[in-house]
Amino acid sequence: MQVRKTYKGLNPTLLYDELREIIPGYGLQLTQNKLETYSIPGNSSLFIYRGSLGFSIEGKECLRVNLMSEDKVETRLILDTDDQLLPDEKISAIIGELDFMMGKYEVK
Repeated sequence: MQVRKTYKGLNPTLLYDELREIIPGYGLQLTQNKLETYSIPGNSSLFIYRGSLGFSIEGKECLRVNLMSEDKVETRLILDTDDQLLPDEKISAIIGELDFMMGKYEVK
């Protein structure tokens, strides 16, 4: 399953950190943790953020999180899950918690 979300007015590092905190609470182990920043050509005060998180259950990757954000514009998030390793109930619970915490910023 793939879940896509777009946010406006949200600091991408806050979203990244929140995901890093929420997801392990559902029994998943963090296996990849990478957040990079790039300056925007012609405007060194604005940045593009690129983040990825990997999570596993029993040593097998079951969830990959990717986010891309242009400073002060929008943040895009993709959650890719392995439906055979990660039950629908856990996916729904993770998304529900994310929506509760960040729903105000989501573009509908």
